[in-house]
Amino acid sequence: MKTLVIVVHPDIKHSTINKHWINEIQKYSNQFTIHELYKEYSTWEIDINKEQQLIETHQNLIFQFPIFNFSSPPLLKKWLDDVLIYGWAYGRENGDKLKGRKIGLAVSAGIQNEDYQLDGKYHYTMEQILVPFKVLLQYYCQADYQDFYAFYGSEKIPGVEYSSTEEEIDNGTKSYLQFLNSL
Repeated sequence: MKTLVIVVHPDIKHSTINKHWINEIQKYSNQFTIHELYKEYSTWEIDINKEQQLIETHQNLIFQFPIFNFSSPPLLKKWLDDVLIYGWAYGRENGDKLKGRKIGLAVSAGIQNEDYQLDGKYHYTMEQILVPFKVLLQYYCQADYQDFYAFYGSEKIPGVEYSSTEEEIDNGTKSYLQFLNSL
């Protein structure tokens, strides 16, 4: 069975990293299914049954998104609340659809790795920022949480132009594919 990559980017057209990741993953359609939530649900009306069936037909699950205000884009939160419900994802006798399923995160951050340190600019690590996902997936839904892959960039500073080099993006994409293939 394939890995379902749920991409949650509100402006994928103008994305650099997430768009690059999608383009690379599409080359391996026999291994990965790409599911873009903002394309699928522009009105935010989520088809819960469709989403649950899609998950059930895949072995592994990856949530791919940019870090927004030290969290995920808002549609991912709504999706998690709507789709991972009691009696399906947790609780009761049938609430085991994620139990043991390998699930991980792939995030792009517009902030440098050193800023995501206890002694860095923001005083929290990426691991700490992503704790709610780990708690939900590993402990609440009993999934086999695989941790996360992160691509770090540079915070946009007014008047200062920055973008990752092609080499950095290509190396990050290769590392991301290794992460996906290690599930």
